[in-house]
Amino acid sequence: MERLDKIIASQGVGTRSEVRKMIWSGKVTVDGEVERRIDVKLDPAAHNITVNGSCLSYRKHLYIMMNKPRGVVSASNDSHVKTVIDILPPRLRRSGLFPVGRLDKDTEGLLIITDDGDFAHSVTSPGKKVYKTYHAYLDDVVSDDDMDRLRSGIVIDGGEKCLPAQVAELDRTDFIYEIKICEGKYHQVKRMAQAVGRRVLRLERVAVGGLVLDSALERGESRELSGEEMDILARNV
Repeated sequence: MERLDKIIASQGVGTRSEVRKMIWSGKVTVDGEVERRIDVKLDPAAHNITVNGSCLSYRKHLYIMMNKPRGVVSASNDSHVKTVIDILPPRLRRSGLFPVGRLDKDTEGLLIITDDGDFAHSVTSPGKKVYKTYHAYLDDVVSDDDMDRLRSGIVIDGGEKCLPAQVAELDRTDFIYEIKICEGKYHQVKRMAQAVGRRVLRLERVAVGGLVLDSALERGESRELSGEEMDILARNV
């Protein structure tokens, strides 16, 4: 059971103060009757709530796939630069959203955004072994010996040892490699490449566990995860 104003505000209809004005002015109905009490407690799944004549489709949590572009930061808010939350379309905006894990400002690709903390922890915790798949465009070839070092758990700058990575060569001519890791150290893929004498020129995340970036999403676009995609993630964690 939750307060009516909190239920409505949680769905991105407006701020708490804006929602309260809507309720006071008679623009909200519950089961067909105008409800002007902002603090009445309801089970949103058990009642038909309308706002300005439109039925409120209540979702406790939101799960979003974004094809993150370069130049935006993986944060909920930042007073100096544009964040991934800033570029969400209005229909997907609501309070409490945050990125699941981080992609560097210049890294592109799959980013999950949610307001479900337990879900986010299950995806990012190294103990869950949810592998994140990257395509790394390097400045030169990685030797077989260095590939083995990455696969066995390389030590990066500062003496930090990484968990074993899964590494495969995708294109020897253009120096493109697929790297899968299940942890999220700061700039980890770049630092792993640096540890074997290579530099990352471009980095794209293409999958989280079994969830693959939708090729129909252009850079900067977002959509809700489907039920099937949520099932895929649930099997991974």
